[in-house]
Amino acid sequence: MERLRGELAGFVGDVFGSFPRRDQRRWGECYLRGLMLDGRRKSVQPMAERLPDGNMQALQQFVNQSPWDPLPVRQRIAERLSEVVRPEVWVIDDVSFPKCGKASVGVARQYCGAVGKRANCQVAVSVHAATDTASCPLEWQLYLPREWTDEPDRCRRAGVPDDVVHQEKWRHALDLLDTLAKWQLKAPVVVADAGYGVSTSFRLGLQERGLSYVLALNGKEVAHPEDVEPHQPTYGGLGPPTLPRYRTPPRAVSVLAAKAGAEQFTEVTWRQGSKGAMTS
Repeated sequence: MERLRGELAGFVGDVFGSFPRRDQRRWGECYLRGLMLDGRRKSVQPMAERLPDGNMQALQQFVNQSPWDPLPVRQRIAERLSEVVRPEVWVIDDVSFPKCGKASVGVARQYCGAVGKRANCQVAVSVHAATDTASCPLEWQLYLPREWTDEPDRCRRAGVPDDVVHQEKWRHALDLLDTLAKWQLKAPVVVADAGYGVSTSFRLGLQERGLSYVLALNGKEVAHPEDVEPHQPTYGGLGPPTLPRYRTPPRAVSVLAAKAGAEQFTEVTWRQGSKGAMTS
């Protein structure tokens, strides 16, 4: 850590340059060192005990009470990460944080990717810059389940602003993409799993923003084959104009994929796992 102090000071000066006070930058640098040091627990108290210049009260105030705007910090981090990683895709996904209690903002019994099943946890929607060799978050937003937003008193006790309402995860994802666009960061290709791919509104939102995307589906969604054109019925002159319509009903995408034949599929290997290549 001592060997990296010079680099860390340069990083702090750049990323925390929006802080109005010197002491805020000082404790921001101290907090970062605490995160980088060895140790399983990364909460303020154990970090303060590990740091030679740690002060639990000062670090706690920096994290919870000090009046600094996090958005300029997050913007500068996203800019620096994009310069270093040079992402091939932006990955939209859920990030989960297992919890024991019920007081943390947004904690609920929901699917937790960290343990692979439903559990008591917080969930955040994130946009990661990714390549074959690197992945890092550019922007993220904590998800509030309805059981929280339906209880205003519980939200107030946890410090949630009164104007915060429940939003579906796909809406959070579009908001994150809009924020990154305001920061002049451009998505190469957006990818996401079926949790987002099954949302027609989300797909339309990406299309409206002019973004290229590859999204997983669960196979039950319906569509028409690419070569099928809608038929335009002849207008009889009475009533509203007739609209184009398909002569055949849509079919499940899994059925269309199977009908295309095995030669239309490509085997993909994305990385080496503990039991060999991970292939599909």
